[in-house]
Amino acid sequence: MKLADSDFAADTRTHDVGSAVRDYLTRLRGGELGALPALLGMGGLILLFWILRPETFLSSQNIANLFTQALPVTILAMGLIFVLLLGEIDLSAGVTGGVCAAVMAKLMVDAEQPWYVAILAALATGLVIGGAIGWLVSVIRIPSFVVTLALFLGLQGITLRLIGQGGTVPVRDEVVVALANKNMPLWAGWLLAVACTAGYAAVQLGRWRRQRQRNLSARPIQLVVAQVAVVGVALLFGTFLLSRDRAPSPLIVVAGVPWGVLLVAVLFIIASFVLSRTPYGRHLYAVGGNAEAARRAGINVTRLRISVFMIASTLAAVSGIVAASRLNSVATASGGGNELLFAVGAAVIGGTSLFGGKGKARDAILGGLVVSIIANGLGLLGAKAYLNMLITGGVLLLAASIDALARRQRSASGR
Repeated sequence: MKLADSDFAADTRTHDVGSAVRDYLTRLRGGELGALPALLGMGGLILLFWILRPETFLSSQNIANLFTQALPVTILAMGLIFVLLLGEIDLSAGVTGGVCAAVMAKLMVDAEQPWYVAILAALATGLVIGGAIGWLVSVIRIPSFVVTLALFLGLQGITLRLIGQGGTVPVRDEVVVALANKNMPLWAGWLLAVACTAGYAAVQLGRWRRQRQRNLSARPIQLVVAQVAVVGVALLFGTFLLSRDRAPSPLIVVAGVPWGVLLVAVLFIIASFVLSRTPYGRHLYAVGGNAEAARRAGINVTRLRISVFMIASTLAAVSGIVAASRLNSVATASGGGNELLFAVGAAVIGGTSLFGGKGKARDAILGGLVVSIIANGLGLLGAKAYLNMLITGGVLLLAASIDALARRQRSASGR
């Protein structure tokens, strides 16, 4: 019998929308939820706060504030995803960002170093901290929970030593401040939106073409085009909102996409490429799924574990720099509050599993937006701070419950 006449070949030629929808529903019933809970949650929150505060929630000014608020948590969560993929945890990521930001600020203020030297030193500090954590976890075999909990306490002492009791170091460098407080030129914002849309379309259509050429199962082209269109419309509409003048006074003009959005876009593209297009990314998923099987397959599990903590701490340094930019200062408490909890919550809410082996870079963005929408919307409603914590904690618990139930359903269905 020829391959073209086999059942397998018939399956690979199935490209109609109806069968794709049925396959998707089957995967949902099997526990493969993907980003659906995060998207539904985000849509529900946007609708709720828009109804309660229609005049302010979707205004250009508030949308810009929302994106700016989400920057540190989103970047921190993006780094934690690499750790969570292996089923590990990094409780020190938030204070690591605080230490790195303190190093940057002290170099700029006390040593009068230029911004690029200070930022490189901060990133190097994060890299060294991550390497130390990875070595203790992978070589000495101390559980990551214990190592990072100890560093959560110890690194706060380093920040305190650098800045001083109750002290604050101002951040006044124009380049650093611009990360979270300045906007791109209007033409640059539109160029970024068009480039991201075109790049996303090229990736999706290129994947579809390769699957067809290799006679592999592929989604219907209608669904691929629809997905590209939805993403493109969202990017262009967001750019349109941010390109409108949102200054409270007619004497000045404040418009454009914040520079921090460009930073997150670059980090997202790099992280997505690493996780989905490189052997390193495939090895991460393999180790997260079954570390012993991956080791027997020839994957260097020890080196991989060290590397994910180095990535997480380096991105924690970036998060700390952006947080310092947003506040124009670094304090002794920087990174020691709820930043880590919100970042872990963002990753889990976005769809990353706490059990390892499941997660994507997009989860940080989706979850970071959900966490920031809750804080932003409750702030507009004038709600008490305890309500923000209670609701965010409840959303995190719900996301973790969905992850656990979905994992059980995948196991029951043999996926």
